[in-house]
Amino acid sequence: MTNLKTKSERLILRPVTEQDTAKIHLLNSNEEIAKFNTSEIPHSIEETKAILKNWILENSKENTQRFTFAIELKSDAQLIGLIGINIGKIKYKNAEVWFKFDTEFWGKGFATEALSEILNFGFNDLKLHRIEAGCAVENIGSIKVLEKVGMLREAHTRKLLPLKSGWSDNYGYAKLSTD
Repeated sequence: MTNLKTKSERLILRPVTEQDTAKIHLLNSNEEIAKFNTSEIPHSIEETKAILKNWILENSKENTQRFTFAIELKSDAQLIGLIGINIGKIKYKNAEVWFKFDTEFWGKGFATEALSEILNFGFNDLKLHRIEAGCAVENIGSIKVLEKVGMLREAHTRKLLPLKSGWSDNYGYAKLSTD
């Protein structure tokens, strides 16, 4: 799966590589980006390298259940974010998606464009039935992205997300292959 790549109007989504280490470390270390993220901010570049090594290993497996993509601008190959899709139980044909972007690229439609591509990948290539996403109820930007791609809010779960600011409620979204 390491040669897997998809393109949209303005973006290239490709598997992450070791060459992405510095940029991914900046993304994962940014306090503003991490505000609604349940992952810890890495204490060092070594922590980022370990995370990246795992993503690369997962992407290279023949029957991987976890895909992590770097998101690049077509215009200049600048890495602007990350997006992933993690398959749940095979029998249920479902998965969960996640994404994060450099703050410079917020509010410009890039997340919507990238998520649309991942949904197409999930439904068309992986033959999934259902794709889910969750986000903190205060994360207005992500809520807008999820709704723009046609995901429906199905749940409001109380105090689910352990954020740096404390426990946050979560909205659960999903889209079906038949939607």
